[in-house]
Amino acid sequence: MKVAKSIILAALAVAGLSSTVDAQTPTFSRDVAPILQRSCQQCHRPGAIAPMSLLTYQDARPWAKSIKAKVTAREMPPWYIDRHVGIQKFKEDPSLSDSEIATITQWVDAGAPQGSAGDLPAPRTFGDDDKWHIGKPDIVITLPKAYELKANGPDEFFDVDVDPHFTEDMYISAVETKPEAYSFKVIHHATANMIEDEDEDPVGFFFNEYALGKNGDIFPPESGRLIKAGSKIHFNLHLHPSGERSLVNLSIGFKLYPKGQTPKYVAFTQHMGDNADIDIPPGEIARTDGYFRLPRPAVLSAFQPHMHNRGKAMCMEAIYPDIRADSARPGPARTETLSCVSNYQFGWHITYPYADDVAPILPAGTIIHVTAWHDNTAANKYNPNPRNWVGYGQRTIDEMSFAWVSLFYIEQADYDARAAARRKTNE
Repeated sequence: MKVAKSIILAALAVAGLSSTVDAQTPTFSRDVAPILQRSCQQCHRPGAIAPMSLLTYQDARPWAKSIKAKVTAREMPPWYIDRHVGIQKFKEDPSLSDSEIATITQWVDAGAPQGSAGDLPAPRTFGDDDKWHIGKPDIVITLPKAYELKANGPDEFFDVDVDPHFTEDMYISAVETKPEAYSFKVIHHATANMIEDEDEDPVGFFFNEYALGKNGDIFPPESGRLIKAGSKIHFNLHLHPSGERSLVNLSIGFKLYPKGQTPKYVAFTQHMGDNADIDIPPGEIARTDGYFRLPRPAVLSAFQPHMHNRGKAMCMEAIYPDIRADSARPGPARTETLSCVSNYQFGWHITYPYADDVAPILPAGTIIHVTAWHDNTAANKYNPNPRNWVGYGQRTIDEMSFAWVSLFYIEQADYDARAAARRKTNE
C-alpha cells in the first residue's frame, strides 16, 4: 500500500496537482501565469509566431524544463540588451527581472505545480490587432497579391508599388511592417519606401523596415512622420527559401495624429555605422567599426543592430565633440557607451526604444561609433559554413554591419534646455 501511495503522490506531483505544495513554493496559477501573460503570451499563442502556446497550465507544463533553460540563459523572451552597460530603461521591455527568473526556476525545480485555480489571473484575450506591437493601427495597407516563393534556390528579391489612395496629408505617431503569419520564416527583411513624386523619385525615401522578429517604431512625444496626399508605397522584399513552397504577403500599419495636429519634431530612422569593408576569416571572430557624425543636435529614440547569421554582438558609443578644441592641450575625447547587444540573435531584429527620460540628448558634432563582432567559428550554431571567408553582401549567407537608429533633430536652444534639465535630474 505504501508503494502504491507513493506512486500516486508522485504522479500527482508530476501532473501539478499535489495538495502538499509548500505555501512558499511558486505555483503556475499564482506566480508563473502573470509572468507569462506579461512577457510571453503575445507570441506564445495559437496563430502567433511562437511554436507552442503558453496560455494555460496544460499548454505550459510539458515545456517547463525548456522554459527554465531559456529564461535563465536570457534567450527568452527575446530582449538581448546587455544588462551591465549603457542605458537600461526602455519602452515596451518584456524582459524578465532576476526575481521573475528565480520564480520560474523554483517552480520548475519543485515539479511545476499547478496550484489553485482561484489564484489564476483573468485570462489575457487576444484579437486580430494584437499582432501589432504598436497597438491597433488606424490604417493598414496590404500587398494586393501574395508572392509565390519557390521551395529551394537562391535568395529572391521582390519589388511592388502599392497606391493606398491617400487623399490628404497625415502625420503618423507609429508605424510597423508585419508579415502574415505564414510568411515569417521566409522574409529576411522587407522595406517600405514612401513615393511622393514618381517622376522625380520613383523609388521614394525610406519609411520603415521589417526584419526577422522585428517590432514596430513608436515615435517619442511631439514627434512624427508626414505622409503626403497621393503618396504611394514601394515595398522591397528579400526572401530566403525555406525548403517548401511559400505564399508571401505582408502589411504596413500606421497610427495617426489627430486631424489638424502637427508634431513639433520630424522623427525618422536611418543607418549609422555602416561598414562594407567586412573581413571575417574562416574559423575566427572578427570586429568591424563604423561611424556617423551628427550634423545637428539630436535626440536618439531607439537602437537596433543589424547583422546576419554570424552576428555575435554590437555596441553603440557616443564620441562627444571636444568643447576645449581651442585649448593648446584639449585632452582626450569624452565617450559614452549608449547600448550593447551582447548576445545578438539573427532571428530577432529587436528595436530597443529608449524611455523618454533617458533617451540620449547629443550635441552637434557627436560621432556615433558602432562596433560589431561576427562569429565565424563552428561554435556558432547558426553559422552556415565556418570554413568559408565572409564579407559584405545582401544574401543571408553574407554579412552586414550597421545599426538602425531612430532620432529627431532639434535646434540649439532646445538642446541647451534639454541638456540642462537632464543634468539637473541626474544631480
